[in-house]
Amino acid sequence: MENNIDRAQVVLTERFREAFWLAMDLHANQRRKGSGTPYIAHLLGVASLVLEYGGNEDEAIAALLHDAVEDQGGKPTRQLIAEKFGETVAQIVDGCTDADTMPKPPWLERKKSYIEHIPKASSSVKLVSACDKLYNVRTILADYRRIGDEIWERFKGGKKDGSLWYYQELVEAYKESGSHPVYDELERVVNELRLLVQ
Repeated sequence: MENNIDRAQVVLTERFREAFWLAMDLHANQRRKGSGTPYIAHLLGVASLVLEYGGNEDEAIAALLHDAVEDQGGKPTRQLIAEKFGETVAQIVDGCTDADTMPKPPWLERKKSYIEHIPKASSSVKLVSACDKLYNVRTILADYRRIGDEIWERFKGGKKDGSLWYYQELVEAYKESGSHPVYDELERVVNELRLLVQ
């Protein structure tokens, strides 16, 4: 993945608008863990980061839909995404999905598998995934400053230790395949969180 970011050439078309409305429909009743914030705020935040870090329209669309398969319907939702937005978008969403079945496999098993696939993933998957994780860690950091250790009650996988382990391992997995400004920013925010909570 290249370090230089060219934002000027990205044009968002009707496809992006359609993806936004599909994301709104799919996640209409979903809220962020603990905060109660409408879930669409997360999806818009990740799409914004993808565009800020030089992503193209397919990557921005995948950012809007990156949790749709995992949280809103599994394989049938994946098929809908492929039909409406093409196989490229569907494959990016696949790469950002850690489970497409219910019930989901155990937390640690899912997270280890996700970490292992990142170095081999496409640059598009890594961009959307890293922007997703950056958004999440920034949210954790902001909420930790507000409510302290109570925040860890939102998470599975060993609460604080499991969450810190997961994000640190992801930083290393992204950086294993090269450099990109979003990886550097994610590493900075993860380090800031670690220092704050220890």
